[in-house]
Amino acid sequence: MTIYRMTDQAIEAVGETTFASVSVSERDDIQRLIKRQIEIISPDTLVIAEEFSDWEDSKRRIDLLGIDTDANLVVIELKRTEDGGHMELQAVRYAAMVSTLDFERCVRIFATYLAREGDDRDARTTILEFLGKDEPEEDDFAQDVRMVLAAAEFSREVTTAVIWLNDQGLDIRCVRIKPYGDKGNLLLDVQQVIPLPEAQDYQVRLKEKQQKERESRKSSRDLSRFDVQVGDTVHRNLPKRRAVLMLIHALTSTGVTIADICKVMAWRKRPFCVVDGEVDSPTFESLARKQADRFDPVRWFYEDAELIHSDGKTYALTNQWGPRGEKAMQDLIAHFRPADITLERTS
Repeated sequence: MTIYRMTDQAIEAVGETTFASVSVSERDDIQRLIKRQIEIISPDTLVIAEEFSDWEDSKRRIDLLGIDTDANLVVIELKRTEDGGHMELQAVRYAAMVSTLDFERCVRIFATYLAREGDDRDARTTILEFLGKDEPEEDDFAQDVRMVLAAAEFSREVTTAVIWLNDQGLDIRCVRIKPYGDKGNLLLDVQQVIPLPEAQDYQVRLKEKQQKERESRKSSRDLSRFDVQVGDTVHRNLPKRRAVLMLIHALTSTGVTIADICKVMAWRKRPFCVVDGEVDSPTFESLARKQADRFDPVRWFYEDAELIHSDGKTYALTNQWGPRGEKAMQDLIAHFRPADITLERTS
């Protein structure tokens, strides 16, 4: 994008520059001015702290901390760099750290900030007037934390991370502040780039729809738990995938072969990952990764106590068991009829 200066004689292009080349600093220049006109990057926001670091066991500082008109906290991070650095990770960390702040704590924080600024306004009254309330409503205060990132430019890593985090339910906005001209005549092109303003309402509706779908999927999950008795020992309240692992371990200890188990679960595609030799967990992972088929560690039980050794080979059971996991266990019990192994749903 090019910025132009219009005069009586012509329309002239203004050259793009960097904050560093015109000796503009993050704190002494950008932050000092932005905090006084926060609406430039975060409309409807009241700044309540600068360089906020009022927590134990950490020396980290939030550039600006604010409250918006919906009573949400707003973490604002400013960078003069050309790629945004790792500011999205900083902002998420800071959002987590301030998420427990309540109204009274924010009043104290704001009072300290006003005193440092030489502002004689009353902190409590100012916040309540900003929120349009007569009294604080703790149940509605600081229920969410928004994040605003402002930089001259954002790297692909930052924008990709922000888009993904927003898809997960966070609220992060990227505002690009690009400088043009020179030190004596500096112009700023300020644009919100994530989410795009024209798409923001759509993205909010999409996020709400995705959240409802996630909640629907969670509510429809089979969260049944099981008790597996092996001899005199009862392993209680096991998640389904752990119950399958326990049952198969118990069956193989009685002499049932992996091949026989696979026959009973013929419908289950690749229930085991197998390598040659009786090996430990690190060796198993190393050998499995070298095999032609792709090995995804998160999909297998392959800790030392979970591996099954049989006929000179080492087997790892898949931990991916959907709705048919319970039927698989029932089929195994019905087929092999083990004398000292039982399976029951946890009551």
